[in-house]
Amino acid sequence: MYHSLELSIDRKAAASLADQIFLGLRNAIGDGRLAPQARLPSWHDLAAQLGVARGTVRQAYERLRDEQLVFTAGAAGTFVCAGASVGAAAGGALRGISPAAAAQDVVQAFPGRAVSTLPFQVGVPAQDAFPFKTWSRVMGRAARTAASMTLAYPDPRGEHALRAEIAAYLCVARGLDCTPAQILVCNGYAGALSLALHALELKGSQAWVEQPGYKATRDALQGAGIGLVPVPVDPEGLDVAAGVRLAPQARLAVVTPGQQAPLGVTLSLRRRQALLEWAAQSGAWIIEDDYLGELQPHGRAAPTLASQDRAGRVLHLGTFSKTLTPSLRVGFLVAPPALADRLAQASSTCASAPPPVVQLAVAEFLRSGAYLRHLRHMKRLYQERRNALGAALDKLGAVQAPAALGVLLQLPPGVRDVEVVARARSLGMSPSALSAWYAGAAPAQGGLLLGVTNVPEDMAAGYCERLLALMRA
Repeated sequence: MYHSLELSIDRKAAASLADQIFLGLRNAIGDGRLAPQARLPSWHDLAAQLGVARGTVRQAYERLRDEQLVFTAGAAGTFVCAGASVGAAAGGALRGISPAAAAQDVVQAFPGRAVSTLPFQVGVPAQDAFPFKTWSRVMGRAARTAASMTLAYPDPRGEHALRAEIAAYLCVARGLDCTPAQILVCNGYAGALSLALHALELKGSQAWVEQPGYKATRDALQGAGIGLVPVPVDPEGLDVAAGVRLAPQARLAVVTPGQQAPLGVTLSLRRRQALLEWAAQSGAWIIEDDYLGELQPHGRAAPTLASQDRAGRVLHLGTFSKTLTPSLRVGFLVAPPALADRLAQASSTCASAPPPVVQLAVAEFLRSGAYLRHLRHMKRLYQERRNALGAALDKLGAVQAPAALGVLLQLPPGVRDVEVVARARSLGMSPSALSAWYAGAAPAQGGLLLGVTNVPEDMAAGYCERLLALMRA
């Protein structure tokens, strides 16, 4: 690959080595030898090929990023921007291709890889902090165990070993006293939510949903024939009194009490009590999506809503997608004791737990203490990255506020957040438009949600400069 680029350096030339590498790659992009979406060699590989220091190659790549000719997709590598044109990057614009079309090119070119690791992406863990070595050993042992298992259909509720470890973890770390019989292992959050809705049989009824809130939840409820009642969220979380006014006969409320998605507020004790009282008195159900509940940036995680439930009305949903990796597709549902048998029966007909080998690996990861150590490390890392991102935005005069594992960036008047997101995607960044989290009409003044998990501290300033230049253009 490197030979086809015909890169060469002259150590006696007046131009620095970094300048020579930059110009060589820039010319390769300009004349088409490096096509849009082409992957560049890593710093280490190119440095070894050319006999230079990795820092020299890094300088060249950073200049290419500054000219918006390439973008970095975390562990996936560095790629040529869709529609990149040499000399056309001034003012943050890409020549010859619309921002929306360029963003779509990126999505299609790197499905499930580059898009999932772009800076500012919301809802994905840090790609550079995953404990690959430990996980590889755990998976190897789990594979050997799974290979020697009895040739029989697995328990549709999930492997007992994992259910037991989840119960122990929830009791110690989240204050939720439950047994393995109450836990069902599901295929991610979507599988857990689908199982809960199937078992509750609420077709034709109404459900409170947070406004703003998670679109996938709204889609699942509508698919189950349940009417949506958007209930506003304020600094205390879901406004229970507003929900009662809007739909007093609702049969369900779906909430993210730990860190509200997307604003990051924690449901206050007063609101928790009001919500639980409403469910107990009206015979309604509450689905608790423990979104980022384990990753509170400060102090101990807030208690689960299910741990405060005395009437048996709360179904607790959790996953390992935000703490380990979404590719595992391991979620779980904690049923109230009175619902456990009904959910177990429903799991045999409508749910599909992940493969036993994955479940056994997660079980060992929990049992060994590696999971708790990993959580402690991630909390520190994310706090440092959020501080760095906030400081970089403050230095640039941007108006921002913390929001879960990210920040909420206010946009200048007249700037539409969805347009900024489309342009940012074409330049290798993936913020989230706040307006997309609203059901129905969004507020006139939108905003950008910037995830911090894949924004290393030493790169925060550069990413912020490019994003704000794009906004102001």
